[in-house]
Amino acid sequence: MRIGLISDTHIPSMGPEPPAQVVKAFEGVDVILHAGDIYIQSCVDWLERIAPVHAVPGGLVGSETAGPRVSIPMVVKLGGHSIGMVHKIELQPLADDVWPGNLDRYPAGKSIPEELRNIFGEPVDIVVFGYTHEAMVETHQGVLFVNPGSPTMVAQTMKLGTVALLELGDGGPRARIVELASVGAS
Repeated sequence: MRIGLISDTHIPSMGPEPPAQVVKAFEGVDVILHAGDIYIQSCVDWLERIAPVHAVPGGLVGSETAGPRVSIPMVVKLGGHSIGMVHKIELQPLADDVWPGNLDRYPAGKSIPEELRNIFGEPVDIVVFGYTHEAMVETHQGVLFVNPGSPTMVAQTMKLGTVALLELGDGGPRARIVELASVGAS
């Protein structure tokens, strides 16, 4: 199974729709997971022309077209895996957002899978999140963490960014970041 991962599209503030390169990057995916900061339904509708979409809530406070900026966790079962999705993941011992490399600071003797069970209400073996706009693929204590970054906003500037692809198969879950600048538009 091939899954497209996207987060922090920030549509319409970053443009009328996601970059055209997303279509090419997600060619052949079975499903798309959107980890929040969608803002408007038309962004989900646009993605659904590629594949079915599962998305966590997230938008602008006070917007009539989106819910409040929240991180409501969701679990999606795909390809024999439990995938926890949330916009902003906060692991208590770290006391800050999950950034590339900072899960190495998770205290020895503490259980990431147990903390994730508390967040998602059940065990998960993959976590898809956003919020930081920093693309990341790391495995810690047997859990694959993937932040696809943002396709529209890099380092808080409007710029072609990243998405991710997640493969679920016999060899276990594998994810990779896709730089949209290296993908032709459809």
